[in-house]
Amino acid sequence: MKKVAVFPGSFDPVTKGHEEIVRRAARMFDEIIVAIGINTSKAALFSAEQRMKWVSAAFHDIPNVRVDMYEGLTVDFCRNHQANYILRGVRSVADFEYERAIASMNKSLLHDVETVVLFSDAQWISVSSTIIREIIKNKGDVSQFLPSGVDVYV
Repeated sequence: MKKVAVFPGSFDPVTKGHEEIVRRAARMFDEIIVAIGINTSKAALFSAEQRMKWVSAAFHDIPNVRVDMYEGLTVDFCRNHQANYILRGVRSVADFEYERAIASMNKSLLHDVETVVLFSDAQWISVSSTIIREIIKNKGDVSQFLPSGVDVYV
């Protein structure tokens, strides 16, 4: 059976922390779908189309990674794409507690799905899309935290 993992997130914007997790996980799975979630109750700073371009650019050189968008439950996306794994990155204890709760709920909704957690490399533990967005809004330089090809100031 092919090992397909879904790496869900808003990726608003995609960061080097996201990139590091996917690059490490690409050695573990046959396919990774970086799934950009469209959450209508959240106001994104960047359009879904722009995020799709950036995420695609960040992973263009990894043959077993593809990018897609979705609305609704992550487990439904997994079911529709025959993915039995959800990939998550964890930076802190707070992230771990949140991810554990979500993983438990996802397992209740789709018994065949397993959540695989990779711990972020130490250099990226303080990098989050939320913090990056605040720096961007205040016209700070975030280039050191973004993958090559992601230019939020265009």
